[in-house]
Amino acid sequence: MVFIYTVCENIAQAKELGRKIIKARVAACVNIWPIESIYFWEGKLTEGQEAVLLIKTNEQKFADIESFLKKYHTYSTPIIASINADRLNREYKEWMSTRITK
Repeated sequence: MVFIYTVCENIAQAKELGRKIIKARVAACVNIWPIESIYFWEGKLTEGQEAVLLIKTNEQKFADIESFLKKYHTYSTPIIASINADRLNREYKEWMSTRITK
């Protein structure tokens, strides 16, 4: 299992992207929560609210989700980072495998 981390402009965009991902059956679940971000944008220090989208899927779907995010994400250069889960309980793994298409 991998978690794919990306950040959206707001909760509404994260939900829209999350729904598309689940409907495409490339992930079993997405978690969304608001965050505060600090970064440089166009030469200025910027602070603002964004939304994290944490996508739960398997390693084989990373490329599909990466392509998906590049196509549908509103940011021109979104972060698309994977975090490997070394261990996963069997029951969740079995549930997850029924949600993702081969």
